[in-house]
Amino acid sequence: MTDPSEGAEIEASKAPLLEHLIELRTRLLRCFVYFIVAFGIAFSQAGRVFDFLVQPLVQASGSGARLIYTKLYDAFLVEIRVAAFAGFCLAFPFIANELWRFVAPGLYKREQRALLPFLLATPVLFTMGAALAYYFVMPAAFKFFLGFQQTGGMGGVNREALPAMGEYLDLVTSMILAFGVAFLLPVLLMLLERAGIITRRQLIDGRRYAIVAAVVVAAVITPPDLWSQIALAIPLILLYEISIIGIWFTEKRRARIETPAA
Repeated sequence: MTDPSEGAEIEASKAPLLEHLIELRTRLLRCFVYFIVAFGIAFSQAGRVFDFLVQPLVQASGSGARLIYTKLYDAFLVEIRVAAFAGFCLAFPFIANELWRFVAPGLYKREQRALLPFLLATPVLFTMGAALAYYFVMPAAFKFFLGFQQTGGMGGVNREALPAMGEYLDLVTSMILAFGVAFLLPVLLMLLERAGIITRRQLIDGRRYAIVAAVVVAAVITPPDLWSQIALAIPLILLYEISIIGIWFTEKRRARIETPAA
């Protein structure tokens, strides 16, 4: 049952559509400023950021990585893209805060409290997924791919891996984003359950399909080697099970709150 004081609070916070649009424009402008400032900071350190991103390849090669660029402006464009990627990561907490401050007045206090754990869990889970990709999956996958190099051979043809800077950046950032977003599965499932779209029983009954879906997703968004696919599929399955346990706890908590005191 809705608390009358919460309803009055929502009514008091209502504003004409024009005021909402003006506030949205202001907050979007602030988000843009945050990104530009973060982009400037990241661009000044773009070389170091790229050196950090290239470490999985250095680990895999064992004798130093070699990246090439075939157009004179390619290296500059890579630094621009590195700065954009790093700048967005730096600015994201401030951007998320602006979006939350725009949405929060339209929510009841209990809804704000219910969403807060999800907001806090999102960057933690994303960072865990990105770290798994960077520190474990990419070095092993790159070592596998570099194993196809060959000096001489039956045909006397050398095979040497000469990845381009831009292509390497695309691969690394896509893997980091893919693993980071995939690790947000518990947040997504618990929000869907909170909204009444799915139930814990449906998740339990659909476990076998979830396992198949995890394997398919891992095969699609990771490089075509078995290690990368397993390294993503297994955490996805575990996160699915964790989501079921988390929903069980939230159901128990809601039942205690909704049950009137004797």
